Amino acid sequence: MLFKRKCKITFIRHGSTINTEENRLFDDESYPAINSNGKEEIEKISEWVKEKGLKIDKIYASPALRTVQSARILSEICNLEFEILNDLNSRKVGLWSGLSFDEIEKKFPNMLEAYHENPENYCPEGGETAIDYNQKINNIINNIIENNLHKRLIIITHGEVIQAAIANALNIPLCNQFKVYIPTGSATQISYFEDFASLVYSAYIPI
Repeated sequence: MLFKRKCKITFIRHGSTINTEENRLFDDESYPAINSNGKEEIEKISEWVKEKGLKIDKIYASPALRTVQSARILSEICNLEFEILNDLNSRKVGLWSGLSFDEIEKKFPNMLEAYHENPENYCPEGGETAIDYNQKINNIINNIIENNLHKRLIIITHGEVIQAAIANALNIPLCNQFKVYIPTGSATQISYFEDFASLVYSAYIPI
């Protein structure tokens, strides 16, 4: 082979919840659960994984309730156990957790203005910056790769984790990362090589 692949990871965003459908920011790991629509989304992508014959060596999941519930569905359909990655959390948004951007604009207008002026470095009280979050996700994924050389993985996780993974893999400027749309119940695959990474597909939802 011209390029020797180190690892292939298929990222799947958890099924929808009441908060994703209302477009709310949230970082609570214990709430909310996936809703009926989210269950259908994950069942659909899981059946696609099974029918496609996607080879899987290991399934990982973020620790949040919504990601673990999604991983259980995939695990049952594909008949493969999953492992929880306790440090692969959603980005902390502090005071903004549970709020939509319309609500943030009404409640914290000055904060929102500061965020728009410097989205990479700004975070509300109790949150974390996009720069710090991306670096954390990059370190976690690199560790996953080194611990799973030449394997094919599925990671059930959050949309911002997948955005960060794509940005880190393709060297996308962080300010443009938020333009990458990752819908719930979708699959994104990245192949990691020695000196580069290749985005195979992104935000795929079976028809």
